[in-house]
Amino acid sequence: MLNYDTITINEATAIQNEMRHNISLISEPGKITTIGGADISHNKDSDIVYAGVVVLSYPQMVVQSYSLIEAVTKFPYVPGYLGFREVPALLQAYNQLPQKPNVMVLDGQGITHPRQMGIASHFGLLSGCPSIGCAKNMLFGKYDPLKLEKGSYSPIYNNGNLLGYALRTKTGVKPVYISPGHKISVESSLEIMQNCTLRHRIPEPTRQAHEKVNLFRVGRLKQGYHFEDIQGSLFDF
Repeated sequence: MLNYDTITINEATAIQNEMRHNISLISEPGKITTIGGADISHNKDSDIVYAGVVVLSYPQMVVQSYSLIEAVTKFPYVPGYLGFREVPALLQAYNQLPQKPNVMVLDGQGITHPRQMGIASHFGLLSGCPSIGCAKNMLFGKYDPLKLEKGSYSPIYNNGNLLGYALRTKTGVKPVYISPGHKISVESSLEIMQNCTLRHRIPEPTRQAHEKVNLFRVGRLKQGYHFEDIQGSLFDF
C-alpha cells in the first residue's frame, strides 16, 4: 500500500521532479461516458482522513456509485505537496470501484503547480486514469480578469506556456481553476469541466465527492462501495 508518512519535503520534491517527466498532455481517445470526482475530509488535528470517489454519468451528471475509505496519514498539509497527504487514501477509494470512470476530477491543481505536479497529476500518474485538477484557489501562473457572467474563462499562463483556465461557473462568483493532470489536453480539460457545471460554483464531480465524504466523516454514510440503480435505490458492498 502506498505510504508517504516518513518522507521529508526534500524527498517529496525530488519525487515530484522525477514524476513530472511522465505526464502526458494528450487526451486519450474514446468517448467519455462516466466521470469521477475525488475529495478528502478530515477532522482538525487528526491523522484520520475520509476519502471518497464518486462516479457520475457524463454529461448527464447523475451519480452512479461511490466509494468511501477511512485511512490514516502522517504527511503534513503543505501547499504544493497535497498529493503526498491525500493520494494514498484516494487511490484506496478508487481501487475499490469495480468499474473505473473514464476521467477523474480532483479537488486541487493539475499542472498549474511549480513542478507541474499538483494532486491531479500525482493521482493520474499513479492510477493511470486520465485526470483533471479543479482547484478553488490559484497556486501557480497568471491570467487576465474574467467577465462576471457564468461561462466566462481566461487562460492561465506561465512563461508563455498555457497551463489551464480560470473558469467562472456561476455569475458574479469567484472562478475555479482548471488544469490537466495526466492523459488530458489543456483544451479538453476546460471543455469537460464546462459540461460538469450546473447550478453551483464547484462542478458536480468534486461537489458530489465533497458532500459524500463529509457525510461519511460525521457517520451518516459507511465505508465501502455503494452502487445506485436507475431508480435511485442504494446497494452497499
